[in-house]
Amino acid sequence: MKILFIANRFPYPPFRGDKLKIYNLAKRIAQHHELHLITFAENKDDLKYLPELQKIFTKTIIVDLPKWKSVLNVGIGMLGSKPLQVNYFKSGKFKRELSLLLKNNEYDAIHVQHLRMAQYAMDLKSDFRILDLPDAFSLYWQRRKSVARSLPSRILDNIESARVLKYEKLILQAFNLNLVCSMEDLKFLKDKHKIEHIRLLPNGVDTDKFHPQNHDYTHAHTLLFTGNMDYDPNVDAVLYFVEQIFPTIVKTFPNVKFVIAGQRPIDKVKSLHNGKNIEVTGFIPELSDMYNQASVVVAPLRFGAGTQNKVLEAMSMGIPVVCSHIGFEGLGIQDGEGAFMRKDADTFAQQVITLLSDESLRLSTGQKGIEVIQNNFSWDKVAGILEAYLEKRF
Repeated sequence: MKILFIANRFPYPPFRGDKLKIYNLAKRIAQHHELHLITFAENKDDLKYLPELQKIFTKTIIVDLPKWKSVLNVGIGMLGSKPLQVNYFKSGKFKRELSLLLKNNEYDAIHVQHLRMAQYAMDLKSDFRILDLPDAFSLYWQRRKSVARSLPSRILDNIESARVLKYEKLILQAFNLNLVCSMEDLKFLKDKHKIEHIRLLPNGVDTDKFHPQNHDYTHAHTLLFTGNMDYDPNVDAVLYFVEQIFPTIVKTFPNVKFVIAGQRPIDKVKSLHNGKNIEVTGFIPELSDMYNQASVVVAPLRFGAGTQNKVLEAMSMGIPVVCSHIGFEGLGIQDGEGAFMRKDADTFAQQVITLLSDESLRLSTGQKGIEVIQNNFSWDKVAGILEAYLEKRF
């Protein structure tokens, strides 16, 4: 098959969720199909990685998306009705390049990544079009509004939430097939929009990179949080953990350290670093090394949707996880099968304390996590699911 991928971000290096998914899917599907890619480059540094993409994609079209232009589009978009994130990725040049690509090529399928990029393919009629959503965006914004934030943030959240809900239904109706990464998101979208052509495509894990590495389960001294530290749900999660959960843990384990590992930490996150028991690392090139040093991985997200890569990666390496419902309910597992779900600060802290107190529980939880990932969340398995959708066209 000849397949066109339309991506919102340059998918290399694969250090964040939206880049991770499209890179790992395409890398595997390219073994059996001819792939083309059209995407944005937000800065010139992206272009040095073009040879990596050319190993996977037979044809690559890269369109510049300078930050100033995106900000201007958002400002103008305030007067309209579309979600601001859709306006952020609006580009006349991208639309022209895509039209030229479609004029000169016949595709068996078009894979569109993210609600933001649906604007470029929703009106196409001739090709089989798949919209691959990382999560249910209306659910994300619903949960985001439930967390206490500043007045300007709440106003903006209310505007974007209403726009996303309306736009999401329009988009889902326009595509031949819509994909989401968890059954929780799938059910929410079907119930909310009364649309049936939605299917499951889980997030995956690179099990070659994140695999068991003779982890030492005897230590109980390090808690780890990973993620892009300019992403609102992650920022909120670490602030919430430090303020409302970590102090309870320290009372029982005064020498325990909380490590926040992730690129682009904003000032609020940097200020948590105290040189004592909280460390903010910034970018880590090999996250697998950080996971292997952790006693427990924590993911206390209070808003978001879908599944969390930090949870999947830790489970893949056999590291026990304590997470909120945001990182758990989409996994389709029982409590303790690699991860424990705790919804409030007190029970979250107590579950971490229980794990730190019990070496055998850390070991058994970690081993169950490895089994779950290998059976359900390897990228090879996920890519196979996408190939089946492409071939059966449903």
